[in-house]
Formats: sequence, structure tokens, C-alpha cells
Amino acid sequence: MQVHVDPHAGFCWGVIRTIQIAEESLQQGQPVYVLGQIIHNPREVERLERLGLRTITHEQLPEAAQHGARVLIRAHGEPPSTYQQAWQLGIELVDATCPIVAKLQERVRKFHLLGYQIVIFGKPEHPEMVGVRGVCDDRCLIVRSVEEALQRVDCTRPTVLFSQTTMDKKAFAELAGALRQRIRQLVVEDPEGLLQVKDTICGQVAGREEHLRAFAAAHEVVIFVAGRASSNGRVLYEICRSVNPRTYFVEAADELQAEWFEGVSSVGITGATSTPQWYMHEVARYIRQRFA
Repeated sequence: MQVHVDPHAGFCWGVIRTIQIAEESLQQGQPVYVLGQIIHNPREVERLERLGLRTITHEQLPEAAQHGARVLIRAHGEPPSTYQQAWQLGIELVDATCPIVAKLQERVRKFHLLGYQIVIFGKPEHPEMVGVRGVCDDRCLIVRSVEEALQRVDCTRPTVLFSQTTMDKKAFAELAGALRQRIRQLVVEDPEGLLQVKDTICGQVAGREEHLRAFAAAHEVVIFVAGRASSNGRVLYEICRSVNPRTYFVEAADELQAEWFEGVSSVGITGATSTPQWYMHEVARYIRQRFA
């Protein structure tokens, strides 16, 4: 059995940057806490915790202040209220917000101040969306489907459509098309001027699709490795599975099942932008030892 790890899978540059910032901060000797899991991958979180990184909630910020710890803002970003609270508590923040997420926040803030109806294709409780909601005083509509958008969006108002950075590009295009069509049906004068569409999906997420489809098609079985909380992981897994139905999602190597590999000569291993390459190689070794 041949087992191949996808060389193009693994951390995007935003995650690499965040991990580097965390490791550099930990080397300075002062306690370092992070607000929420630094990335949605339990194996990498465990590795960083062994180095001394402590994961806390917002409610534990006063405790961090008492210990003189620096607090890391992860790649997902935070709302302005978090920065305000940290300032009031005298906490030093280490801001590792992904620049692409920070740019999304800036654009949402701008259009909010201009009075637009803000619609975002995303998941309301995702950490990235919590931060974005904060920059516009939560005056935005976050929708997950065309049906929800058509029910909730006032298509007679000047509107701007954004996306959470880890959503599916094709689904975003379908949603934008549906809103445009509804506006044309409802508005007689200048319907095209009522909707601005801003594709804010991360290029590294969207850019992996073509390669991922080819990788999935090239193997009999594909093992997709990602944290279950990873939004990006679910999107890329579904793309992979649409090409190869024998694609299996696992968070840990011990979830692998022997029957997946019976009579199989070629296995591909890939993952999300929050999946470390080192763990995909561990999964590959596990397969070779147990099932080859």
C-alpha cells in the first residue's frame, strides 16, 4: 500500500504567522495565555501547551492580569470590547490576528459607518464572526444559506455582501447571484447599484480547491485530517468527498478503521489550513504500521 501525504496541505501563512508569534512569545520567559484555542486543531494545541501556552476564556482575563501574563489574540481576531477590557486590566496583548481577517474587519467597519446594510456569509458564533460583529456594533446579518439570506435581507436597501474568510467560494457566488436576482425583481430604478459584493474568502482556502480535487481523484482512499471545530476543514473535506466518495474525516489517528483500507493500494492524506504537516505524517505512519 502506498501512502502519500499532500505536500500542499497544512498551515496557511496566517496560521504559520500566529504559531510563530506564540512560540517567540513563549521563549521570552513571561507567562503567555491565549484567548480560546489558538487554532482548531487539538494536536497542535497540545504541542503548544507543552511549551507553556495556556488557553483561557474571556472570563479569565482578570486572572491573567493578576499573574502578569501577556495574552495572545489568535488569528480569528477579537472585537473592540476585548481590547478595551485588556487595557482596563493593564494586560499586554500580543495581537496575532490574521491580516486577512483584520482587513475584513476594517472593511465591515467602513461600510457600517457609511450606513450600509451589512450581510456576511458565515457562521454567527464562529470566533472570526464574533470579532467582525464587534466592529459594527453587531449591526449585521450573518447568513449561512441562500434561503436564509432571501428571508432576512432587505433587498430595497443599499447592501454590501462579505464572507467569512473560510467559507466555500462557490456557495458565496450562488448567494450573491440570488440576492442580485431578488433585487432586480423588487427594484425598478438602478437595481445594480443597491448591492456591492466583496469576496473576502481567503485566497489560500479557495486556491487549494483545484489541487485538492486532483489529489482526491488520484487516490483510492483519502484520509482528511482536521479538528472537528475547523470551519475551513469542513469546507475542504466536502470538496474532497465530492470528487472521491471514499474520503474519511478524522481528527486523530486512532479513529481510523481497518475496513477503509481493505484491498486498497493507494491512500492519500490531506487536511485543513489548521492541520499541521507533522501530524499528517504521524497519521501516515500509523496507517503503514497498522493497515499496510
